[in-house]
Amino acid sequence: MNFDQSAILTVLVAVVALFVWGRLRVDVIALLALTVSVAIGVVPAGEAFAGFGHPAVITVAAVLGLSAALGRTGVIDLIASRIGRLSGNRMIQTSALCGLGGALSGFMNNVGALALLMPVALSMARRGGFRSGIVLMPLAFATILGGMTTLIGTPPNLLVSSFRREVAGSSFGLFDFAWVGVPLALAGIAFVTLVGWRLLPVRGRSGGTDDQPFDIEAYLTELRVPEGSPVIGRRLSEVLKEVEQPPVIDALIRRWNQVVRRLHHAVLQQGDVLIAEGETETIQALVARGFELVPAKELERSDGGGLVGREALALMEVVVPPRAWIEGRTAKTIDLRARFGLNLLAIARSGSTLERRLRDQRFAAGDVLLLQGEREGLLEAVRAIGCLPLAERRIGLQPGRALVPMVLFAAAVGATAFGVFPAAVSLVAALLGMVLARVVSAREVYEAIDWQVIVLLAAMIPVGGALDSTGAARLLAEGLASLAGQLPPRVLLGLVLVLTMTLSDVMNNAATAVVMAPIGVGIAAALGVDPDPMLMAVAVGASAAFLTPIGHQNNLLVMGPGGYRFGDYWRMGLPLEVLLTGLAVWLIPVMWPF
Repeated sequence: MNFDQSAILTVLVAVVALFVWGRLRVDVIALLALTVSVAIGVVPAGEAFAGFGHPAVITVAAVLGLSAALGRTGVIDLIASRIGRLSGNRMIQTSALCGLGGALSGFMNNVGALALLMPVALSMARRGGFRSGIVLMPLAFATILGGMTTLIGTPPNLLVSSFRREVAGSSFGLFDFAWVGVPLALAGIAFVTLVGWRLLPVRGRSGGTDDQPFDIEAYLTELRVPEGSPVIGRRLSEVLKEVEQPPVIDALIRRWNQVVRRLHHAVLQQGDVLIAEGETETIQALVARGFELVPAKELERSDGGGLVGREALALMEVVVPPRAWIEGRTAKTIDLRARFGLNLLAIARSGSTLERRLRDQRFAAGDVLLLQGEREGLLEAVRAIGCLPLAERRIGLQPGRALVPMVLFAAAVGATAFGVFPAAVSLVAALLGMVLARVVSAREVYEAIDWQVIVLLAAMIPVGGALDSTGAARLLAEGLASLAGQLPPRVLLGLVLVLTMTLSDVMNNAATAVVMAPIGVGIAAALGVDPDPMLMAVAVGASAAFLTPIGHQNNLLVMGPGGYRFGDYWRMGLPLEVLLTGLAVWLIPVMWPF
């Protein structure tokens, strides 16, 4: 092993460790890996930023923009709402919704597909009277599975295809992944909708009405003792005894942020603030006894015309998606009320205790927020802070307006499928057509693109190339092949698949594909077989992140609304990965012979 090989392997080990550590942003980790690789000479300085012009990166950006444009047509909302009312049978509804999610994810960003369908799933659970946790994780998994079916369904497929072009002279076609991806997606969706949901604990939200927020098991909110309240001078413990199922009181805070430690003996004073955690009914019971919700301040009208009247205010539950603008910030630092016209009334977070004041609580991906704002501009304000609403959108379908984007997108898919143009060119042209047709504005396109993912891909592609050019990938592949001895290629394919799945569960799936693709090709070269089956195994494994909420953005997105905990994912994810592994090890060599 020479210096370059040792150096790039050290960099990759450090990258994996940083991804697992999870304290740094994924794009920062990728840029750090690229900078170190250039500094030690394994990536030429002149090629350091070549990844930003890579076709896979351009295609991912175009798909993100197209997803936003297609989501605004109203077609998907109409289909999804019809499915939500398809039948009174929960299993039929769930199966149809998950099937739609899988189909959409084959052609648009799977996070966007989930964001469109999640409000429908919550509404469906509310009308059916069952917990949302039964349907949200199956829906999230279905959208991940759907990404396996086409070239543009997920970034790992694009990266694997581009790596094939470098080693074999041609990339995979748009539907080449379907030979393996469609059977795996169908089997996986059938499992999660028929069997998998039964393995999940019964948590999440239910009840409510169309005009009121959903109930949630563990909202953290603040209650203040106002002037003249009947609870002034009474012990907190006495007041709580009057409530049938009292909320958990995490803290009692007095003036100058003084925290009262002995809650059981605390005598309530005017201005005291309780940090309470509980269901909506228990919070309302305390309000009825003399507390008031914080913040209960009036909002300024967006047009500067004075204060917003109570009749013009509305409530909305939203979820903080991964990499949202407000993630890591607090309501106080971003001046949520004055800047965006929003009152933060409550926060719900699965799997952790919140002990700070609401205004000082840092928002995290997966948090569910209860926001109050002016009815007319509430949805725009929610979009401005990067959150996703959890109520069904009421968008009227305008056939003339919906026809243009659908035709443009179909034309782009056809041009790519028949090899007229590469995917990057076809999809960018379709997106440009939608902007010119005013289906979506250029600003909305740029806002829809997840720049953290773009930087991650662009930075990791040269690093992955160094793994191949230095011979480190071949060295690792030969080592794995020698350890396997005389085992058949199918067993080694299973090893590559499981190793890729394992990495994808703890680090970004695109980064996993960049690392594992050259290793898979190296193993195929060491065995003297065609590399396509190994590349397909890498593509499947990189997309099969079902064991943890951090493995894929969609897993994290449903964690709060579904009431899931970190340890809930493996209950359905582990048998699903075992099922996919068994099917893929049999199916890949059949469709893509060695």
